[in-house]
Amino acid sequence: MSETQSAIIRLQSANDLRICMDSYFSRIREAVETGNRKIAWCTSVGPAELLYSMGFEVYFPENHGAMLGAGKNADKYIPVTVAQGYSPEICSYLTSDIGAFLSNETPLQKSGYKSIPKPDILVYNTNQCREVGDWFSFYAKYFKAPVLGIHTPYCIDNLSKSIINNVASQFEDLIPELEKVSTQKFDIDKFRETIELSRQGCVLWKNVLQKAMNRPSPLNFFDGVIHMGPIVVMRGTQFTLDYYKILIAELDARISNKISAVPNEKFRLYWDGMPMWFQLSNMAKLFAGLNSCIVASTYCNSWVFDDLDPVQPFISSALAYCKLFIVRSECVKETIL
Repeated sequence: MSETQSAIIRLQSANDLRICMDSYFSRIREAVETGNRKIAWCTSVGPAELLYSMGFEVYFPENHGAMLGAGKNADKYIPVTVAQGYSPEICSYLTSDIGAFLSNETPLQKSGYKSIPKPDILVYNTNQCREVGDWFSFYAKYFKAPVLGIHTPYCIDNLSKSIINNVASQFEDLIPELEKVSTQKFDIDKFRETIELSRQGCVLWKNVLQKAMNRPSPLNFFDGVIHMGPIVVMRGTQFTLDYYKILIAELDARISNKISAVPNEKFRLYWDGMPMWFQLSNMAKLFAGLNSCIVASTYCNSWVFDDLDPVQPFISSALAYCKLFIVRSECVKETIL
């Protein structure tokens, strides 16, 4: 198996990804140090487009939680949070992130940060889970910053007009509160522009994932959870489009030259649920050693919001974020799968 493991072909675009992500964190650090922009915290499938359109730098604590997991440090910090009275059964993103904060440690310190960026405002969407509200409320209390929430219904079966209108109105209700903090007033044209950039980015990301339909596949699940970074934290910006065009070009070249992500691909599998961040490399080598390529997952597809439409920015935002797999009913999930 060792020969197969060492033969795993890494995507060269990873170098461009590193530059892209470093630039993202540098922009936030600059905002912290200079105060030239306000900082909004956002959940990973929250209203990033609205925040970017109003001039915020946007920080995603879930991304930080994934970094803690990938760095194999989560188990160090979770007990710190549990000691504060949090249940050990809740989301480990929450418990590891708060634990790291209480320990005054963060992997961002390697990038010149003294601590995680102080929020000027926090905005969440419960479409992924209820606990994000508790998570953001902890920090809102600590930093004495306002916290806003979009409360999406759970187990959505039929995407009815009433559900979409309700969530769309919640998006709109954020604006007056955001304007109290932002240096920019809401501009519908800027919002439409950001929505279109997000839509284009999501289409490109969907294109990336669909490349796995080829045999052999030029990428696998473990590539996906790394290269999804821009669509998660820079959705609605030109940076995302620029990066995925580079990645798609490399994937197309791999397809033309029959270069596979997994040497000797024989079995094609589906991954259900979250990544095991602390075991990504080991898992990638394990499956490669079994000539198995994971070509599909609901996780990576969770950031394909191609229903976004600049003509109807609020309605389409509500539709896109309510169609998220994790918030749908079991019957709908079975149909999708």
